Amino acid sequence: MTESSSPPVTESAPRGRGMGSRAAAVLVFGSSAAVLVVEIVALRLLAPYLGLTLETSTMVIGIALTAIALGSWLGGRIADRADPRRLLGPSLGVSGAVVALTPAVLRTTAEWAPPALLSIASLTILVPGALLSAVTPIVTKLRLTTLAETGTVVGRLSGVGTAGAIFGTVLTGFVLVSRLPVSGILIGLGSLLVAGSALVEWRTRGWSGAPALALAVVAGGLAATVAPGGCDAETRYHCARVVADPDRESGRTLVLDGLRHSYVDVEDPTYLKFTYVRAIASVVDAAFPGQEPLAAHHLGGGGLTFPRYLAATRPGTRSVVSEIDGGVVRIDHDRLGLGSETGIDVRVEDGRLGLRRLENGSRDLVVGDAFGGVSVPWHLTTVEAMTDVRRVLDEDGLYVANLIDHGDLAFARAEAATLGEVFEHVALVGDPADIGLGPAAADGGNLVVLASGRPVDPHAVQEELDARGTGWKVVTGDDLASWMGDARPLTDDYAPVDQLLQPYGPRSGR
Repeated sequence: MTESSSPPVTESAPRGRGMGSRAAAVLVFGSSAAVLVVEIVALRLLAPYLGLTLETSTMVIGIALTAIALGSWLGGRIADRADPRRLLGPSLGVSGAVVALTPAVLRTTAEWAPPALLSIASLTILVPGALLSAVTPIVTKLRLTTLAETGTVVGRLSGVGTAGAIFGTVLTGFVLVSRLPVSGILIGLGSLLVAGSALVEWRTRGWSGAPALALAVVAGGLAATVAPGGCDAETRYHCARVVADPDRESGRTLVLDGLRHSYVDVEDPTYLKFTYVRAIASVVDAAFPGQEPLAAHHLGGGGLTFPRYLAATRPGTRSVVSEIDGGVVRIDHDRLGLGSETGIDVRVEDGRLGLRRLENGSRDLVVGDAFGGVSVPWHLTTVEAMTDVRRVLDEDGLYVANLIDHGDLAFARAEAATLGEVFEHVALVGDPADIGLGPAAADGGNLVVLASGRPVDPHAVQEELDARGTGWKVVTGDDLASWMGDARPLTDDYAPVDQLLQPYGPRSGR
């Protein structure tokens, strides 16, 4: 009996010509990097209008991931039904045109049609992200000349794409944003993508829309120069402007991402315009009567209004400032009249890390006035952070901080409770309605919280507040405990600052 034989199994190759491994790697690497550049820069574009909050970051990341998933799925599906070579040019070119037009479109929408901003922002991330993510499955199709190499090809290109995404992230965060304006980054990226589209067309003799898309890139560049919402300087973290006060010749307002962060009188540092800064001055002058010099540390710098005030009113004061944004420090020197003789040592560093470098009991005063977008950075609000503040203060030292909250003031209540976990004495200063001393409903805005290991005379604080015409009141003891209610202290393990804050129009110093 003879054994019957079956015909050999053959593997058919996909239709169409293949693509060289180098060209495939360059396309996948570059398109994956471009997706991450768009995602990170989109956060910078939206921050002046939506705030740099956890919600904004989550939204942008979610849209970008949706684009990647959608583009990968549709790109692979279409590549199975059409000649993949004819898809690469349009994917690169159209995405490049959209990217180049994004700065002008988003800024114009934010100024002229704010309700449409979220929809337009979503499209400017979703469209180029999906088109660029489609490149990987299209290239994979072209590289699969034999099914025997499926695992090798797919794995290699997947790794190359991930490496490209990492490269785009690092390049943008560490190099591009610190050296180029946001509009320049996107217009430059759009130009590269359209150039890549033209090169692919030339090699494949395929789609020929690159000239029209090049015009779109040029239009995007021209429109970006006249679109509203420009910055005097784009720093590593902010869109920054310095606005002259029409009513005071030497007055300047530092505006970061559309929010008024500091008011500085470049000729008279004792002039304090914002109410919350006058409140901080009231607290400090009540706690340290006279003109004795202080050793102070400031978490957050901005326009350095209060360090300048201390230098002017308490000669010999040594102020160390932790300001994370070196671009803001340059503005202080170049536009806001900060000299080297003021006794103010500004260090470009994160505030929490700056605290760690200070010696135990080395400061009379720590001032918290750091903001990222519309809120205090969460890691500067916790029991652990306040424990470090307490460590660097001397026995009679004082911590005073500016808070911004609205609605039911859930964040401000939680922060007061947090300070109560670390300091023996805590007080709150604010508009009477906001701190439970007025008949009107709480509206919110700026509040000032103070904490110390020794009692601070509330009557002396109130006298200073009244003398400066703030209209604010101070609350302590049982009244403060009643105002805090059952607010939960914040810790490094639990600090939902963005969620506790209530949405309430534009935030700014008052």
